[in-house]
Amino acid sequence: MTQRDLLILLEPGFTDPKRPGEVFVCPDGAPIEGLLASDPARNARLDIRRVPFERPRRAAVEALSDAHQNLPLLVLGDEYPAPPDAQTQGDKRFVTDTRRILALLAERHGFPKVHD
Repeated sequence: MTQRDLLILLEPGFTDPKRPGEVFVCPDGAPIEGLLASDPARNARLDIRRVPFERPRRAAVEALSDAHQNLPLLVLGDEYPAPPDAQTQGDKRFVTDTRRILALLAERHGFPKVHD
């Protein structure tokens, strides 16, 4: 069975127990959320999970390991070849850099490219 790309993001509007009364968005995930919102029909081309701020972040742990809970996280499926700059955990390939994730969403799933 083919594995699709899995994108894991923090839920927008999360709270941090260390900063009560404040509501946040992830500064690294916000540009990705913007891209996803720009073309919602393309979201169906990959699996997207939004998780709470608190750790453990189960989706990330299940996809990779306890050591890889920083988000955003794009775990590459096997529908397309993994780029040579992807990181490796066991037999999984993944990317954590926001700009690289944005580029891969354009390359692999047809989202608009970020202008540079």
